[in-house]
Amino acid sequence: MSDRPRIHRVLTRLREASRLPLTFGGAVHEGWQVRLTEFAGRNRGALRGVALGAGLGLGGKVVAVRRPLSINDYVASPGISHDYDRIIAAEGLRAMVAAPVVVRGKARAVLYGSTRSAEALGDRVLQMFQDAARELEQSLAVAAEVERRLAWLREHGRAGASDGADPDGPRREQVREAYAELRILSQQTGDPRLAAVCAKLAGAGTGDALKLSERELDVLSCVALGWTNTHIATDLGVGAETVKSYLHGAMRKLGAHTRMEAVVTARRRGLLP
Repeated sequence: MSDRPRIHRVLTRLREASRLPLTFGGAVHEGWQVRLTEFAGRNRGALRGVALGAGLGLGGKVVAVRRPLSINDYVASPGISHDYDRIIAAEGLRAMVAAPVVVRGKARAVLYGSTRSAEALGDRVLQMFQDAARELEQSLAVAAEVERRLAWLREHGRAGASDGADPDGPRREQVREAYAELRILSQQTGDPRLAAVCAKLAGAGTGDALKLSERELDVLSCVALGWTNTHIATDLGVGAETVKSYLHGAMRKLGAHTRMEAVVTARRRGLLP
């Protein structure tokens, strides 16, 4: 999945929050080249599609040093290379801030903001861009984990279904672990693909009239892995008492008296893999 929609959303929010006339940016390709594709605010088109070389200009520098930087006047700044002065001048930009987006040690994007006058942008704006970069880093990291899990499930999701393997063997346990983790990721990202994959893994559509809430299923899928209420609460971002409440609700609906009885019943009725 392309990073561009996520980059564009962050840039749009940054422009509104910072009140800079233009925010822009793009993904990093081949580990070093930044291609400018996303813009929020009025622009003359001089920057659109430009590919920035490693270490060159403000964007190349922030990728190299792995931290955000700001300059008061791009074409007069002694701290960067001036390979792109002609393009910057054509766009009429002066003061500029840039922040790298680094996921697992690898640069994935650069976020920029700029004005058309020479001025000090200040620590507040620099912090905004740093916070936005961190937010995007987390979003991209979660998306990468989603893709990894979906790829694994495409290969192993039918474990035991066609090869005669023990359905309660190691591969089935891996599927159950993936199911629980995908439910957590679904809550974090809202990615509709995850809900569909979870439904398939759990055997949804079996005709069983029993309905557990999404949160009850989240909790029960984690209980099935032997997680404590505290562990589940941390991963779901809720309190331990809230976890206990969801678990009790699931047990009541399933007619179960213990945690594991609830898990066994849910599996038998096609609610868990």
